[in-house]
Amino acid sequence: MLSLGTLLLAAYETAKISVPTIVDALGGGADVRVCDRRLDSWSAQLLKQAGVSLQTAGLELIEPKTSYIVMSNHQSLYDIPVLFQGLKIPIRMVAKKELFRIPIMGGGMRGAGFVEIDRSNRHQAVRSLNAAREQMLRDHISLWIAPEGTRTEDGRMGEFKRGGFYMAIESGFPILPVTIDGTLAVHRSGSPSVHQGETVKVTVSPSLDPGEYGKPRVRELMTEVRRRISEHLPEAQR
Repeated sequence: MLSLGTLLLAAYETAKISVPTIVDALGGGADVRVCDRRLDSWSAQLLKQAGVSLQTAGLELIEPKTSYIVMSNHQSLYDIPVLFQGLKIPIRMVAKKELFRIPIMGGGMRGAGFVEIDRSNRHQAVRSLNAAREQMLRDHISLWIAPEGTRTEDGRMGEFKRGGFYMAIESGFPILPVTIDGTLAVHRSGSPSVHQGETVKVTVSPSLDPGEYGKPRVRELMTEVRRRISEHLPEAQR
């Protein structure tokens, strides 16, 4: 087990990539590939500091140069670097507006193309996604959404919220279900400690076309995405 110092190192690594991204944005825009390299370096360093051993399965199901709405379970703060390193595709995050208010990190997220949403306003969230759509298509960027809305507290997957699924339906992008198993053992919500040397597995399931369901069948879409994610989790976490 590592102390609070590991989390502080993670915060330092985050600031280290955020500051130059803010500077780039102020100078006229951050180049997407430069941001990709920074995010790759950042995520690799965080997993190295925590001694995470990463395993992957199903990567052959990812179509090259396709933009996805990536949906996964949400166990830990380490889910984000795990997704960057596990999927190895350009990803940005849909993040609640409160995160964009954090000094330095918020500016870096905005400069790198992360999508800011107000979780209480679905129409605003859809507008934010539509604004990001052109860049996603042009640069083959995928967008991560945690349909639970927040990290699990007891280890079990929480109830899925509809907002992300409405966003996916209106965006036209396919949904890529991804299962993360093991980050809860690395760091649990509210804990000051990081457990070193854990194994984390990322499993990709076949994608879905949300347009085939549409808004009238959004509950069916939610159920199917949840099924594909949960089937690769231990029974106690489903």
